[in-house]
Amino acid sequence: MNRRLFIVTAATGAAELARTQRRSLEPANVPDVIKNLKPMLDGVQPITGAERAARIEKARRLMRDNKIGAILCQGGSSLYYYTGMRANSASPTTWVLPAKGDPASFEPEAGAVPYQRIAEFLKSTAARVGIEERTPFSVLDGLRKQLPAAEFVSADPVTVGCRVIKSPAEIALLQRANDITIAAYRAAFQTLREGMTQGELSANIAAAYRALGVQGDAMAIFGKYTAFPHGSIQPQQLREGDMVLIDDGCSVEGYQSDITRTTVFGKPTTRQTEIWNLERKAQDAALAAAKPGAACESVDAAARKVITDAGFGPGYKVPGLPHRTGHGIGLDGHEWTYLVKGNRTLLQPGMCFSDEPTIAIYGEFGVRLEDCMYITESGARMFTKQSPAIDEPFG
Repeated sequence: MNRRLFIVTAATGAAELARTQRRSLEPANVPDVIKNLKPMLDGVQPITGAERAARIEKARRLMRDNKIGAILCQGGSSLYYYTGMRANSASPTTWVLPAKGDPASFEPEAGAVPYQRIAEFLKSTAARVGIEERTPFSVLDGLRKQLPAAEFVSADPVTVGCRVIKSPAEIALLQRANDITIAAYRAAFQTLREGMTQGELSANIAAAYRALGVQGDAMAIFGKYTAFPHGSIQPQQLREGDMVLIDDGCSVEGYQSDITRTTVFGKPTTRQTEIWNLERKAQDAALAAAKPGAACESVDAAARKVITDAGFGPGYKVPGLPHRTGHGIGLDGHEWTYLVKGNRTLLQPGMCFSDEPTIAIYGEFGVRLEDCMYITESGARMFTKQSPAIDEPFG
């Protein structure tokens, strides 16, 4: 749906690959199983003005706690989070929220950031300014020249402090995005056929998203290339016995899904089944470990232990799990905080993450199972049903 903001939900390379892949399929070639899909947006409730106002008040409390007089962001998802204004990359808005007083928006003047006007506003509101993480360095540099006596710090204690805990309304939007993604994947998997290219499968998924009422992409990988976490540009044609991996998601009111399914085209081998089952066991271990009060790194350690105990790794070595077990998800496909070694942040109800330990075996194949989860008072819950078996990606 073109009126909604779509934010890439995978690493940039994978997302670019997915967009390139889907261009190979013309609309006339869309299979009937996808054409027959219907939009799944009935009952979607956007974030209310009252909730956005509460976010601003929480931000101000965090600003006072961290002795930050104002925060500044230019475009991006934090602007949308607090204000509901859509990002415009061609003409980005600079938004300033002071700890006291009304926020201010500054539009470009003759295509340039109005540094002098922003500086005048900041002079009257703050000597210590938090810069949101997605704000370009050029903006910070321009403001420092205008305000040499000001102190510029990271706004993460405020912006991350707000965004990392999702409200029930945000959880509901994430749930809908995940439900739509499963519907798109389920339809697209019915189009698998001998000789299909990865671009055709990716384009089928993108077409399914459009039929379901959203915009989305998916990376598709076959055979030995499934071992590469972000895919490969090498031309691939589907053959009997190939592993098939799809990964990505869509957006509902800006809130992202990120799901991976790995299956086999045809009858799986014993080796494929054993590795798939090991991956599912690692995903289960991360889910079980994700309890309120647990450190983020302990969730990564739980999944990684399953894989290393089976003889892979150790650590991040391949064959094995070459990346973190999960990332935060919300308005950005990848956002704070992360399930990775060294992150001692404690899990709290309302946090949302991907759960995606991967087993990569270069030259052979890879398996990634990814579902997103949210933390409750009693533990983690998945937004989607996990794959029960290698030949049953959806149960």
